[in-house]
Amino acid sequence: MNYEIISAFIFASAALAISPGPDNLFVLTQSMAYGKKYGLATTAGLVSGCLVHTAFLAFGVSVIIAKDERLFFYIKLFGAIYLLYLAYKVVIRASFIDIGNSVAKKGLGALFKQGFIMNVLNPKVTVFFLAFFPGFLFSSEINTVVQFFVLGGIFMVVTFLVFGLIALLSGGISRIIKKNASLAFALKWLQITVFVGIALYLLLSEK
Repeated sequence: MNYEIISAFIFASAALAISPGPDNLFVLTQSMAYGKKYGLATTAGLVSGCLVHTAFLAFGVSVIIAKDERLFFYIKLFGAIYLLYLAYKVVIRASFIDIGNSVAKKGLGALFKQGFIMNVLNPKVTVFFLAFFPGFLFSSEINTVVQFFVLGGIFMVVTFLVFGLIALLSGGISRIIKKNASLAFALKWLQITVFVGIALYLLLSEK
């Protein structure tokens, strides 16, 4: 087992998680809107979705998705539609407080589910894993499938730690926003913008 390769993979995964992108922006806005524990629930959902993409990679499904342009587009389309649906749900809420109360009633599972579905319906993650993971296979003796799942597990842990820190740091802002009507209004539309922006990014971007 080559521990230097594993160490390089950990650092690369951390750098990717820290780099500004749709997922950590999603965690940021959800944490600011609902608070720390809901931001962590969102993070857990996003990270759990990576297990599906790891399985796709390990068992060859990701190769099929990468090669089939039509399948890739349909998965992107479903992902974009889901995000636009989330944006619509925020729009129809009368106020930021209504949104917060609605999420509180549903519990942490609501945001976990949102994060999970958002990640799974993003085929770009599948293609990214296909391009990224094979370069960090760390053993000539261990089965490739096992190695992919080990790398997937490491990636999930690192991503959770980075996104979780974002959730904790930004979640404290939630109480301030709830006491300020103008900030609450601005955050509501920031959420909408983030959902729509990620949907367009997912739909219009190439592999």
